[in-house]
Amino acid sequence: MNHRPPPVTLLAALALTAAALAGCSSSAPEPGDPLRPGAHAPAAGEHSSAVRSLQSLPVKEPAPQSGYDRDTRFGPAWSDTTAAPGSQNSCDTRNDILGRDLTGITYKRGSTCTIASGRLNDPYTATTIDFVRGPRSATVQIDHVVALSASWKTGAAQLPQERREALANDPLNLIAASGPANQRKSDSDAAGWLPANKTFQCPYVARQIAVKAKYRLWVTAPEREAMNRVLDTCPGQPLPTDTSAGVILPTS
Repeated sequence: MNHRPPPVTLLAALALTAAALAGCSSSAPEPGDPLRPGAHAPAAGEHSSAVRSLQSLPVKEPAPQSGYDRDTRFGPAWSDTTAAPGSQNSCDTRNDILGRDLTGITYKRGSTCTIASGRLNDPYTATTIDFVRGPRSATVQIDHVVALSASWKTGAAQLPQERREALANDPLNLIAASGPANQRKSDSDAAGWLPANKTFQCPYVARQIAVKAKYRLWVTAPEREAMNRVLDTCPGQPLPTDTSAGVILPTS
């Protein structure tokens, strides 16, 4: 008996079905799944751009500020007992960041932790600030790149307490900066404040994006628009990681 080949339309339908099945996986993330590709800060050895990572962040309206309290929701300031990288090293977070970002450091007598003096090449103002521990030590402050109250309104309220305390002490989210500049920033996001030092705006926004990706926070529409405007000037800006050396990353 002669068998006729199936109609072309049937072959096409079968081929499309097979292709669809091949592309499916029970482990594939659904739309909106926080584990979707790109929704995490790259691990050591990975390479990503701030532009690509920003595209992966959810865009939502800010949540209410109700319930926010710095010490209750994010733990004691500069705690050394969190899950943040570098924590539990017998040195508080503030001194850890001063030690990372200052040069010409001296330590308080008898201490290998407490910074007594140093010099900051301030990334926010492009000025040099001499830090001396004492009455004027607030001339250098430690800024939360993603302000804690801003993070509360963009997803941190939904995080477990341990993760919020890590966010508050994570070196990825911390920069030693001019005290007055930090005060002017207050709890603004990128839509409300950017460093006066324009050469640092790209690394600054990239760091905000890295923090939001790591802690699965979202951006507001105005925030994303402001970030995009900055990154339009540096489309190759790398995304910092937990293992990035220093704070100021080169643009390319």
